[in-house]
Amino acid sequence: MITPDEILQKAKRLYLPFLRSWVQGEKFFSLSLPVGSLPLSSYAQLREGVQRLIAESKEQRGYGYTIEFEVHRTRKYEPQNLPKRIVIENEHDFLRLLEKEQEFTCFQQDVCLIQKQQPNLHAWIVAYPQRVIDYHKDWPDLLEVCAYFVEHPRPHCYIRELPIRVHTKFVEQHAGILRELLEVLLPPEAIQPDAKTFAQRFGLREDEPLVRIRLLDDQLFKQYGLPLTDLSLPYTQLAQLHLQTERCIVTENKMVFLTLPHFSRTFAIFGEGFTVRSLCAIPWFASCPIFYWGDLDAQGFQILSLLRATFPHVLSLMMDEATLQAFSSFCVEGTPCTVQHLPYLTSEEQVLFQRLARENIRLEQERIDHAYALQYLRAYLE
Repeated sequence: MITPDEILQKAKRLYLPFLRSWVQGEKFFSLSLPVGSLPLSSYAQLREGVQRLIAESKEQRGYGYTIEFEVHRTRKYEPQNLPKRIVIENEHDFLRLLEKEQEFTCFQQDVCLIQKQQPNLHAWIVAYPQRVIDYHKDWPDLLEVCAYFVEHPRPHCYIRELPIRVHTKFVEQHAGILRELLEVLLPPEAIQPDAKTFAQRFGLREDEPLVRIRLLDDQLFKQYGLPLTDLSLPYTQLAQLHLQTERCIVTENKMVFLTLPHFSRTFAIFGEGFTVRSLCAIPWFASCPIFYWGDLDAQGFQILSLLRATFPHVLSLMMDEATLQAFSSFCVEGTPCTVQHLPYLTSEEQVLFQRLARENIRLEQERIDHAYALQYLRAYLE
């Protein structure tokens, strides 16, 4: 037989369906719950169960569930008036039982506010009523942010520059719920679906990572009107330099980057490991001669393969068996790698990669003798 605690748990499970029905204007009450099997073989257990149900019922407490009875006749006992079903008759009893009266009042107010300002969120409210409750105190500010983006999709400014009353931290701290709402409210062309951050997804500016470049030819300094030969700039600005007719050397070690010698019509980029993936967003790199010089380890070849996925013409420098053998005494333990095949390596590079990964070997590029590196580069590039 059902207990008062079980009635309460069943009612709790019906709370969100109740909220959805209210939003949609559907009838929800009264609710009828089965009593379950009565323990007719044990009079003491039966009496105790019925007494507990009556003690917690609306008849005793003034709210909650009502018990409907029917007469049971058995051979062993006289006719007994026993529970037939449990009924929650109306909204008041339901909410009082759950202690949700105040919460529901706030929910109603928030739903009315949301539907008045952004009626296109109706289906979202029906799907996620708990989200409305979770952000009860925030809806005026959330809706102000939404209204701005609806009127100005992809505004291309920093969050701090948004001309709204809501402060910067609010948008940052509520990026999750704002994303849900804006994905409903904005047209598809205003959303970048594969973006990793809120700012990128909805057309805001954000602090960009910097890329450091060196011009290895003084003539480039004059040709492109650059005030420096060693500079750091955002990737979006690098994309505007259009150095595609010059050669590019990407290195992973800063000291190697700084000590690269003069080469005609050549510039260098400090790659800093897997951050080189950002280079893939620079269109003119597709026609720029690119040379990659990374560590002789599994990760170095992973980065090389990553670059070649976008720029198949990338050539590697000193990432070969001869260089590994020449400086084998400087090899150290690498970082374990479970990858067994990289799709964009040459057959020789693939063999070397698999050996480095299998034996967990690393030869860092700064361990390669400077004179050896200069001789190699000059023979390769001059």
